[in-house]
Amino acid sequence: MIAIVFIFGAMVGSFLNVCIYRMPKGRSVIKPASHCPHCDRHIQWFDNIPILSFVMLGAKCRHCKKKISLRYPLVELLTAVLFIVNFIWFGTSPKFFIYTALECALVIGTFTDFAYYMIPDEITIGGLAAGLIVSAIYPELHNAPVFWKGFLFSLQGAAVGGSLIYAMGFIGELIFKKEAMGGGDVKLMAMIGSVIGWKLVILAFFIAPFFGAFIGIYLKFVKKIDIIPYGPYLSLATLIAIMWGDKILRGFLCYGI
Repeated sequence: MIAIVFIFGAMVGSFLNVCIYRMPKGRSVIKPASHCPHCDRHIQWFDNIPILSFVMLGAKCRHCKKKISLRYPLVELLTAVLFIVNFIWFGTSPKFFIYTALECALVIGTFTDFAYYMIPDEITIGGLAAGLIVSAIYPELHNAPVFWKGFLFSLQGAAVGGSLIYAMGFIGELIFKKEAMGGGDVKLMAMIGSVIGWKLVILAFFIAPFFGAFIGIYLKFVKKIDIIPYGPYLSLATLIAIMWGDKILRGFLCYGI
């Protein structure tokens, strides 16, 4: 069963690669079929097998021999691993599908933020709407007894998540006299909050700077990059909140923090 989950996850990862490449350009993720970004030749199915094709082709296009980005197998492998971890954690419960869908959205947002310093509205706003709807259909996601409470808890999580990042950006702009947080990050955190709720989104908010600080220092002082995407660190913090958030919060309560 794990092997099937891995294969399916890698296939989904292949589609996420299409989204990462096309969404920032405003192009359809459905048509045309997959093609080489260098020579524009159509990619046959046997050259489009997740992870394996990258290895078998020697990381080069069959036709033009231009290098294939390492991002493609990385996204496929990452997505497959996320599928397996969620399957182990949640089995085939509704939470498996909900959290996996959220994490797929975070994978897209992470790589588009790294590459283009933007997170597509299709992901954040669309994900926010989906989070609200799913919370009403499956209120147990927020430990709510009825649909309208599930919706309200989801809306509360979205409001808290978005407000935290907005406030952080506002304070940062006052201090540094320039934009400190993009609107995409606000919408991203609102989407995250709509799914994981206000408690876990606050936890993710406080975890994210630990990752952002270390990598941000490296990018600024080693790579000399002034603009540092924050979405990837929010996404990583969200994964931790989903997997271990309840245990972390219980630990704080036990120690009276």
